[in-house]
Amino acid sequence: MTLIDEIAAAITPAIEAAGCYLEEVTLTPAGKRKIMTVIVDGESNLSLDQVTAVSKEVSAIVEVLPVLGDTPFTLEVTSPGVDRPLSKPRHWRKNQGRLINATLHDDKNIKGRIGDSTEVDVEIDSVRVAFSEIKKALVEIEFKSLKSSDSEGDE
Repeated sequence: MTLIDEIAAAITPAIEAAGCYLEEVTLTPAGKRKIMTVIVDGESNLSLDQVTAVSKEVSAIVEVLPVLGDTPFTLEVTSPGVDRPLSKPRHWRKNQGRLINATLHDDKNIKGRIGDSTEVDVEIDSVRVAFSEIKKALVEIEFKSLKSSDSEGDE
């Protein structure tokens, strides 16, 4: 078992008890210290209070974790950013209705809105696509146009 696996095994029960999922643990060298980044997610977008509560639980565990020894580190607990690929069925459920850009294994691109999904496939603009066919998928950031809002008020 790797160091990352041991850390993940130690903190996962506390993260799940808080109603969240462990997405990833990384350790990055930063001079004499290391930065431990723990990415957590939930079925819906996490609030700052939820991330803070999980951070306290994780901190209490990793501070006394024998596999870390006396290695100094900085702990960062965060939720996934918008640039994180959709890689699990729950990611697709959480983002239902959002615009995505997906690249398939045959290098075909699909851009559309996420519809219903199962554990094996997802509907993107009324087309069913198996997760096994998707190489990478990212949520597209959408901005509301102030210009169109202004023109609606002028009528």
